[in-house]
Amino acid sequence: MTIKIGVIGTGAIGADHTRRITQTLVGAEVIALTDVNADSAHKVKSDLGLNAEVYADGHELIANSGVDAVLVTCWGPAHEEFVVAAIKAGKYVFCEKPLATTAAGCRNIVEAEMAVGKKLVQVGFMRPYDSGYKLLKEAIDAGEIGAPLMIHAAHRNPTVPEQYITPMAIHDTLIHELDVFRWLLDDDYVSAQVVFPRKSKHAHDQVADPQIVMLETKKGIRIDVEIFVNCQYGYDIQCSVVGEEGITNLPEPQALTLRKNAQLGQSILTDWKDRFIAAYDVELQDFIDGVATQNLTGPNSWSGLAAAVSADACVKAQESGLIEPIEMPETPEFYR
Repeated sequence: MTIKIGVIGTGAIGADHTRRITQTLVGAEVIALTDVNADSAHKVKSDLGLNAEVYADGHELIANSGVDAVLVTCWGPAHEEFVVAAIKAGKYVFCEKPLATTAAGCRNIVEAEMAVGKKLVQVGFMRPYDSGYKLLKEAIDAGEIGAPLMIHAAHRNPTVPEQYITPMAIHDTLIHELDVFRWLLDDDYVSAQVVFPRKSKHAHDQVADPQIVMLETKKGIRIDVEIFVNCQYGYDIQCSVVGEEGITNLPEPQALTLRKNAQLGQSILTDWKDRFIAAYDVELQDFIDGVATQNLTGPNSWSGLAAAVSADACVKAQESGLIEPIEMPETPEFYR
């Protein structure tokens, strides 16, 4: 069975997903494209030699009876509209993060999906598909370090553009940690606090950088995450889980060790796509396989809602300087 996919949004992410489905992954083909910039959709079709139709908008694409599943990779504020439309049409949908730009929008998606009575949505959180995070998860679940007590983590980018502002450190950057830590620990957050160290001279006027986010979970686990988006030296993701009987660290990406000119060193990645490219492939293949078997197993709508609620509390903590509660309702049986 070949899954027929329609792509809503053919910018960088949408074009890259389309290319991987066409050239790397198995079991699916892209037969429909749309973008607010029609030229972009036509270019992707031409560049990849697709036998696909270009539609005027996402709703027309979703209405195509030949489309089995939809990829929503357009700009964030349009996600809710198209995800809900796909759900109501009974079609599977892969939505890049954020699921919606507000927690209320995520709730609307959750309610639409529960009303249909079938899990149709996978959210584009790729870290649970990364081999390093999988090793962490296996070690924690096997009890190799005892009960987790703390997590020390860092999310560092070499630079960010002028339009990147302080709240984006949460909504665009920390959002990945907010999702993956819930998955690693099988736990929800109860509070958040954000503190600001001395500002880097490389940070522009509209962003406070670096930041430290401190989270507490229902089980009492304490998490601190350094967000440093102008670190200059590379793209660097760190995670150390401290347990009652040991510590386990996220493995470093594989890199060549070079001895030269009286120095010993390794290169450091500078692009997030290089760091997680394999995880993106596994993630999309899992979605395709899930559609084929009518059983999605990846991050779902509730994961998107949990991340949005937690992110909103973190932004509030940025603004207030206080420890802010994270009021996440109990996970419905539907999503367990």
